Amino acid sequence: MTALSPATRHIAGLVGSALGHIAVVIIGFVLMVVGLALGVTLIMLPVGLILGMLGFAMFVGGLFAHIDAHR
Repeated sequence: MTALSPATRHIAGLVGSALGHIAVVIIGFVLMVVGLALGVTLIMLPVGLILGMLGFAMFVGGLFAHIDAHR
């Protein structure tokens, strides 16, 4: 197995971080849509509100959060 250069490791780290953020943004958006759909029915309004707020927090966190890896 060949050793990877530092530049390749850096790029792989950036791509991995970006994929994680993209996944959280997509999951957050889906939770917001599900929360909105559940909120339409008054019986499921409390569950819809919680899912919608959780989805919004994940969506915003995925867009703006920065997590440093301790080395």
